[in-house]
Formats: sequence, structure tokens, C-alpha cells
Amino acid sequence: MARPGAACPPPARRVMVAARALLFWALVYSYCGVCACIAGLRLLWSIGRRPGETFRWVVRDNPPACLNDPSLGTHCYVRIKDSGLRFHYVAAGERGKPLMLLLHGFPEFWYSWRHQLREFKSEYRVVALDLRGYGETDAPPHKENYKLDCLIADIKDILESLGYNKCVLIGHDWGGMIAWLVAICYPEMVTKLIVVNFPHPSVFTEYILRHPSQLIKSGYYFFFQMPWFPEFMFTLNDFKVLKSLFTSQATGIGKKGCRLTAEDIEAYLYVFSQPGALTGPINHYRTIFSCLPLQHHEVIMPTLLLWGERDAFMEVEMAEITRIYVKNHFRLTILSEASHWLQQDQPDIVNKLIWTFLKEETKRKRE
Repeated sequence: MARPGAACPPPARRVMVAARALLFWALVYSYCGVCACIAGLRLLWSIGRRPGETFRWVVRDNPPACLNDPSLGTHCYVRIKDSGLRFHYVAAGERGKPLMLLLHGFPEFWYSWRHQLREFKSEYRVVALDLRGYGETDAPPHKENYKLDCLIADIKDILESLGYNKCVLIGHDWGGMIAWLVAICYPEMVTKLIVVNFPHPSVFTEYILRHPSQLIKSGYYFFFQMPWFPEFMFTLNDFKVLKSLFTSQATGIGKKGCRLTAEDIEAYLYVFSQPGALTGPINHYRTIFSCLPLQHHEVIMPTLLLWGERDAFMEVEMAEITRIYVKNHFRLTILSEASHWLQQDQPDIVNKLIWTFLKEETKRKRE
């Protein structure tokens, strides 16, 4: 509704806005249909080649030992007041130390931060969260419960529930999207922002509409708009897609990376093979087109962006463009031999770069 006294937009402008919106949603649903057709053809191919294996789905009843490794920290739970949801996290480092909050991507969970939990606990209270709908965190059933506003509020409420009013915030992939938005909406709560392989959200939404190559790489955003079918496709051949994401030559950790062990893979299979475990994570994507673009853009705290150049899902050109939205010290480091799964792929280098950034910012403040 227009404010009293505010001028109404001219008819031509209203028509243009409506036409752009119609074109946008036509693009979304058309590409969704294309992705569905491709997935359907892959399903038929799999049935034709190995009909007995195609629908095999093994539910892992017991977690592998690595998920209870005491060197990673302590498993904890917190129930936040606003939503009433219970969140699971793993915490390392003494209470009372500055908080470092870690937000994972898709299809991951707290375990993707295992190298950072060990590394930074000497000086921080390091908390690796299972996001809403993931792992042992509660998963509301309706997709409306996964709007970006809800995900941003989760981080604010968790911070307060942990007894902190600010943190070093680190996010990867979809967790990077959430980290950017928390930094934009609640800048007083983020002392330093570190994002791994995800550009500023405004860069992403503008770039994807102008570059067909990125549109193709982000095809899963459109595929995930459909009900139940994406979850079904993930379960085929005992979660072959999930394994392939981390291990294949096209999308997985490269030859020079820190490859996942068989036990690491089993940890992912244990979490995502549980009945219904994929719906919450995929629901994160099912409301994104109604939430973007952003109204507010600027990031005002020191920011580090780390990027694996061999990322199969995000084009590296978006990393440099991100600079224009950070109104503070901005450092970008691109690792030429690293994949999308950067903090698992090159943990030693990533940890060193994070330490350098944190120490550098502390020194800059003192000066």
C-alpha cells in the first residue's frame, strides 16, 4: 500500500515491473521443467542399466565413530525461544572465549567443519551448527518455515541463547548465503565475517540472470522447487549422487586436496539416509526466489572471502565483484587447485588464511 501523499508509479512503469516479474517466474518454472526432464532421463537410464540397484536405499542405523570423536568437541543442544526449535551443535574450546560460529552448506552438516573445530579451539569457543532441518536439529514440515527471514533469525536467537552478543561468523556455500544476510541485517552481532565459496547475495542474483553458464551451474536451485522428486533422486543407487558430489572428478575434492575417507563418506550417508532427512535441507531452496533480491546490501565489518577456483557450482568471477558491497577491509583469496568444498579440501591452507585475517584485524584495531 502506498504511503499517504506518495506519488503512484506511472502506468508504463507498473507494466514494466509486472512484465519483468512475469518473465522472471516464467524463467524459473521453465528451467525447473528442463531440470526435471533431465533428471527423469537419468532415472530411466539408471533403471535400464541396473534395475535392481536403482532403488536400493540403505538406512544407516549407527553413526560412524568419527561423529563422536572427542577431539572435535562436545555435542550440545539449545532450544530457541522464538521458534521453539531445538538446534544441535558441536562446540570446542572453553566457554567464555570469543565465539566463532560456523554455518555449513548443502548437502553438509556440522561435520564439514571438523578441521576448524580442532584448529581454532585454542583461542575461540568454536560452535559448528546443524542448520534448521539438518541432522539432529529440528525440521519443521512446511517449506514456509525455511524462508530466509527465519534462517537469519535462527542465527540471531542462537547467538543470544549461547550467551553471546557478537561473534566471528563463518559460512560456506548456503551457510555463506546466511552469513552474508546476518552480517547485513545484524551488523552489531558480527565482528568479522568469513565466507567460503559464496558471493554476496546481490552479486549472485544479478550475475545468474546475465550469465547462462552460471544459470546452468545453479540448475539445482530450480530443480529443488519441485516437491518430493529431488529427495527421491538423491536416494537412488544408495545415495550415489551424494557420494559423487564429494568424490567425482567433476564436482569432488581434487587430486591435490584432502580427500574424504570412507568413514567421512559414511558420516554423510548416516545423516542423509535417515527417512525424511533430505526434505528440510532442500526446503531451504524452495522459497529463495520469493526472498531475493535484497533491499539492503552493504556489509560494514571486515570481511574475508575464500574461494576454490575449481568450484563446479559457482563461477570465480563473482568473487571479485563482491568487493563493491563491502564497506570495510575486504580480503579475497582464490586457491587455484581447490574445489567447492574448500574447508575440507585444503584445511591447512584455509585455517592459515583465517588465522592471518583474524590476527591482522586485531592488529589493525590496536593501531
